[in-house]
Amino acid sequence: MTPAATDAGPTAETSPAEPLEPLAGYTIGITAARRRKELGAALERRGAKVVYAPAIQIVPLADDSELLQATERCLAAPLDVVVATTGIGFRGWMDAAETWGLAEKLTEAVDAATVLARGPKARGAIRAGGLRETWSPESESSSEVLDYLMSGDDLSGKRIAVQLHGEPLRDLVDTLRLAGADVIEVPVYRWVPPDDPAPLYRLLDTVATGGVDAVAFTSAPAAVSFLQTADQRDCGPAVRAALRGPVLAACVGPVTAGPLVREDIPVVQPGRSRLGALAREIVEQVPARQGQLVPAAGHLLDVRGHAVAVDGRLVPLSSASMALLRQLIARPGQVVSRRDLLGLTPGDGGDEHAVEVAVGRLRAALGDPRIVLTVVKRGYRLAYEPERASSRDGHWRY
Repeated sequence: MTPAATDAGPTAETSPAEPLEPLAGYTIGITAARRRKELGAALERRGAKVVYAPAIQIVPLADDSELLQATERCLAAPLDVVVATTGIGFRGWMDAAETWGLAEKLTEAVDAATVLARGPKARGAIRAGGLRETWSPESESSSEVLDYLMSGDDLSGKRIAVQLHGEPLRDLVDTLRLAGADVIEVPVYRWVPPDDPAPLYRLLDTVATGGVDAVAFTSAPAAVSFLQTADQRDCGPAVRAALRGPVLAACVGPVTAGPLVREDIPVVQPGRSRLGALAREIVEQVPARQGQLVPAAGHLLDVRGHAVAVDGRLVPLSSASMALLRQLIARPGQVVSRRDLLGLTPGDGGDEHAVEVAVGRLRAALGDPRIVLTVVKRGYRLAYEPERASSRDGHWRY
């Protein structure tokens, strides 16, 4: 089990018979349309409960009338500049042209133009198609591509094709048009809302209540759709608050992170924009940010998203039991009154007996009733043991 940092001090070590996977007890939402099963399988192998909720779907290239119209515009007159923004997008454009019988004409048109590649993947796709790029920025940034174009010759009347991949590049396109260029937006892999939005609706409702530990994003359009759908369902403020608080937003790279960052939502992302790297980032970040290690009644509690590991044994808890345990842990060793716990128990009758029942269920799940103590006429407290503080080498004293 990967130890998790706590506010109480250094990390703890346990010695279960079979060490828990680092994501055991945590729930991760996946918004991807493509390769979602690949990412989900990688997380499930590390113990996560995965919720699949595609925020978008891809319009098939061969059936995309908008892409065909943009391609025909590119072929109607010579192109001056072609901007390739993504490798998969540029390859997809060429593949679609092949299905329409336009591949040779499109290759000739691109070859006769100044070709700019936003990054190494786009550059590789260009070369794989037998073409060569004129220039590529070190930063892989659309803004640097724009600066390059604006610092060159007069753009008035220039025909510039910009290969898009999902989210429109409004700053780049609008600035070029203001400079007088005739910009053709080529919408490769266009995204639309999912046919069945129910899984996305359920994930949004769960995120709004903090019921998941992280949400993974693998494309900017999915991030945009996620937030827009939240607004349409009137849970936008709650979803944004959750993503700024207990729910971790994990993005595959800076382009994907853009729509979230612009909303002041903190994100984590791997050093390399790859699904495997994103999975490893989630494996590392979620336990470190969400986990809590608490010594109580001779046991070590490793509190996770929807479960608690007691001495290395994973114990799934109901939402009410988990809320109750977190409330007790938030005030370790202090008495929490029944009245303070009323809102965490099922029902709305205001009956303190419901708290007693809920505490009984929590004790039964934890396996040792001494972990949660009754303080007569006052309430309950966690049998917290601050004397079992960690030593200098990071080991807990038993």
